[in-house]
Amino acid sequence: AMEEVCAKFVSQKISKTRWRPLPAAALHPPDVFATGSWDNEDNRISIWSIGDLGNAGINGEYQGEPQLLCDIRHNGDVMDMQFLDQERIVVASSTGTVTVFRHHQNNQTLSANHRWEKAHYHVDQNTSCGGAACTGVICNNPEIVTVGEDGRINLFRADQKDAVRTIDNADSSTLHAVTFLRTTEILTVNSIGQLKIWDLRQQRNEPSQIFSLTGDRVPLHCVDRHPNQQHIVATGGQDGMLSIWDIRQGTIPVSLLNAHEAEMWEVHFHPSNPDHLFTCSEDGSLWHWDTSTDVSEKPSFLHQGGRSTTYFSHNTINHSVVSAWLSNDPTKDRMEITNLIPNQTLSVNSLDILGPCLVYGTDAEAIYVNRQLFA
Repeated sequence: AMEEVCAKFVSQKISKTRWRPLPAAALHPPDVFATGSWDNEDNRISIWSIGDLGNAGINGEYQGEPQLLCDIRHNGDVMDMQFLDQERIVVASSTGTVTVFRHHQNNQTLSANHRWEKAHYHVDQNTSCGGAACTGVICNNPEIVTVGEDGRINLFRADQKDAVRTIDNADSSTLHAVTFLRTTEILTVNSIGQLKIWDLRQQRNEPSQIFSLTGDRVPLHCVDRHPNQQHIVATGGQDGMLSIWDIRQGTIPVSLLNAHEAEMWEVHFHPSNPDHLFTCSEDGSLWHWDTSTDVSEKPSFLHQGGRSTTYFSHNTINHSVVSAWLSNDPTKDRMEITNLIPNQTLSVNSLDILGPCLVYGTDAEAIYVNRQLFA
């Protein structure tokens, strides 16, 4: 089903791709996304439209490539990027600075709306070379949490000049990513294979819980929380493994799944259909993990009448209660894994999914959009 993917070559290495969130009542699929670049002379934040723009084909299928709406220069590599709302994007830089950009939709321009200079730094904030990369950002408007190479956690509010809260030595190793568990709790992953939960209501500068990969302390690069079951968390690491955690029990992952041949850069549950999960890697692959019960309900070819012989896997009955992700071996009888880009060679650095649409960016200086993920 490769025909549904449309590529745009952009002459810059893409480090992050993000869909603009849809308004609550929107019925149409997403049509605007943002990208950030890295390792270029001149890095940029760009806003793209995939609106049909009169290019619909004979059967109404979309034919045009993404159109650049506007872009703006960004100082340093874009390490992470999240929409705060429909207009504002929070960007983490390798310089340690965190910037809020505003997309002005009336005249299609981008401007720097607010900047926290050197939110992350190694020695002290005032030395010229002291910046430490801000590696991760997560938003829950108006709150913004950032983590960095300096092991620091910052809590900002979009409308306030200074940090609301900073945990200076949150971690002695590099923090690579952060996500909200609930409005007052965040989860971080670090370079020695640990997950830590932080309760932002508490003034203590210690995590409330620590989980870790047993054995090799493989660096974890990415994390995502199941959208409906907040105790289920997925992480990806330097060895390309996918780990599923149940933070209610134990301190080790529920399952470790062999995935990519190299670093996993991002993992995302589908926001409205979390039986589907997506991962991308340095090895040039992007995997779609499908644990939905449909895998075993696919019609048998013996009966042309469709679903006359339906095979249910053994734990479908309490599927509504027990997430497929928590079964001892999710791959055994209820998971279908598809590499969505079979012959890609360079790193797939970022992906984002919303509704039926997937956007991803690569070191091959291209962005790709698939608008019919579940076709």
